[in-house]
Amino acid sequence: MIKPTVSISLSSYGADLVRQRGQGSFIPLLAAAGATCIEWREELLSGESPLQLAEATRAEGLESVYSSPMELWQAGQSRPNPELLSALQRAGAFGAKYLKVSLGHFTETCDLNALAQALDANPVQLLVENDQTLHGGRIEPFQRFFAQVEQHNLPIKMTFDIGNWHWQDQCAASAARLLGRHVGYVHCKAVTRRTDGKLVAIPPAASDLQQWEHLLRHMAKGVMRAAEYPLQGDDLVQLTTEHVTALARLGQSQRESAHV
Repeated sequence: MIKPTVSISLSSYGADLVRQRGQGSFIPLLAAAGATCIEWREELLSGESPLQLAEATRAEGLESVYSSPMELWQAGQSRPNPELLSALQRAGAFGAKYLKVSLGHFTETCDLNALAQALDANPVQLLVENDQTLHGGRIEPFQRFFAQVEQHNLPIKMTFDIGNWHWQDQCAASAARLLGRHVGYVHCKAVTRRTDGKLVAIPPAASDLQQWEHLLRHMAKGVMRAAEYPLQGDDLVQLTTEHVTALARLGQSQRESAHV
C-alpha cells in the first residue's frame, strides 16, 4: 500500500516558537516523525537561507510546499496579483514543488490568459486555497474559478482547507462534493468556538477524523494532506508522529476495501 504524502504546516508549532527556532530546525523533526512534506510559511520567515533550507530538506528526503499569504486576485483588478511571479520564484528557491496562495477577489472579469502566461514554463505548481474571508472563503467563487481553469487547461489545483469553511458558515461536505475533483492538497484542522465567540483551530477528535474520511472520498485517492492545527507538547516528535499516522490513514479504508 502506498502511503499518502503527509505534510505539516509549520504554523502548527506556534508562530513564536517557529520564529525563535527558525523553520529549518523543524526539518529533522518532521523526518523523524514520518512526514513526507514540510510547508514553509512565508509570514514566519526570520532570515532563513532558501538555499540552505532546500538542501536540508532534500537531504532528509522531504518535499515542500511554500505558503504565501498573498491573494491571487486583487479587488478591482482583472490581471493576477503582480506579486505572483516573485512568489513563484521564492517557492522555487526554497525547493518547493508547490506554491499555496489564497483565491482573493475572483470575478468573471479576471484574465485567465494572463494567469496562464505567468505560470508558463514555471515548474512550481500553483495551489489555490479557500481562506477565511467572505470573498475567498465560499464555495461559489471556487466553482467559477475552476470552471475557467478547466476551460483554459491550466495546471492549477485547489488547497481544500477543511476548517476554513466554518468562517463563512459553509458546509465542508458540500464543498468536497462540488470541488473535490480539483483538490491537490488538503489542509486538515478541526475548529471550535471559544467562549468569546472567536473560531479557533484545534487538533482533531475521533469524530473529526471520521468526517475527514468522508470528505476525502470526493478527492483523488492518496491526495496530499497536511496538519494545520496546534501541535504543542513536551515531545514534539512523538506528537507529530501520532498525527502523521492518523492523517496517513485517511482514505486508506476505501482503498483497502477496493482490493478485497
